[in-house]
Amino acid sequence: MKVCVVGCGAVGSLFAAHLAKAGEVEVWAYDVWKEHTDAIQKNGLRLSGAADFAARLNATSDVKALPRCDYGIVATKAIHTRDAVAQVAHIFDDNSAVCSVQNGVGNEEIIAENVKYVIRGTTFPAGHPIGPGHIGYDIKGDTWVGPFEPTNTSMSKVEELAGLMTRSGMNTIALKDARGAQWTKLIFNASTNPVGALTLLHHGAATRFEPTGQLFNDLIAEGEAVAKSMGIALHGDPRQLVQKGAGAPGKHRASMLQDVLAKRQTEVDFMNGAIARWGEKFGVPTPLNKAMCELIKGLEHSWKDPDDI
Repeated sequence: MKVCVVGCGAVGSLFAAHLAKAGEVEVWAYDVWKEHTDAIQKNGLRLSGAADFAARLNATSDVKALPRCDYGIVATKAIHTRDAVAQVAHIFDDNSAVCSVQNGVGNEEIIAENVKYVIRGTTFPAGHPIGPGHIGYDIKGDTWVGPFEPTNTSMSKVEELAGLMTRSGMNTIALKDARGAQWTKLIFNASTNPVGALTLLHHGAATRFEPTGQLFNDLIAEGEAVAKSMGIALHGDPRQLVQKGAGAPGKHRASMLQDVLAKRQTEVDFMNGAIARWGEKFGVPTPLNKAMCELIKGLEHSWKDPDDI
């Protein structure tokens, strides 16, 4: 059995390394970061932090080198989903299933444009690149997966993939309805990511500082109201995820803060923008999420058009 991890940055590398170390499946990693894939192919993929080990696996930046795969795990930034999946669509056939473990909502719809069976997923583990072939493992946590409803993906496929990931050391829970888990993580991300990106505070510092900690809670309340209006029962309390992240060792920088520091486009449209859009559709006010989205977009614009600042 073959599994392809599409997008072998921080989160994708966590899954790729664990699956490869377990040895139950043949693992392929695809990423446009050629220095990273070359280093993995030559020396293996190293994790350090919450787990310390190196694993051997196949890695490439050439889509033509990828074989047909039984499962795909998409871990790219949400803004790159469409391009990445279009590039690798040929390696998945009518018996394959592709799972998103990305931030935000809306990725499954994009994956389904090119793949027959899609699995809805969300994951809590986090990390950061240290260098080519080396990923810092910042936070451990669970992953939740379930069928993406419009594609009629079978629970047997969901459970098989969840079993592979769990046995590799990435605990994964198969759910018949994974929307609640996905929205719990979405609401957590939409509160912590933009605040960290705008203040430059790492997660623990922003949680402990009273003004930003209160802003986390207020953003969470908006997201909860939207989810409730959609009939989605959350899979836990996003506030507990905030506290868990704050208690993790080290100074974890949210992915959006990492993007801002590198002056890369963020995933705000798939986080706060998504909550605002669904809120508008269901008549739920989301002024704070709208403000976060607009402020982050303004910051991104400042990098593109310096004459405007």
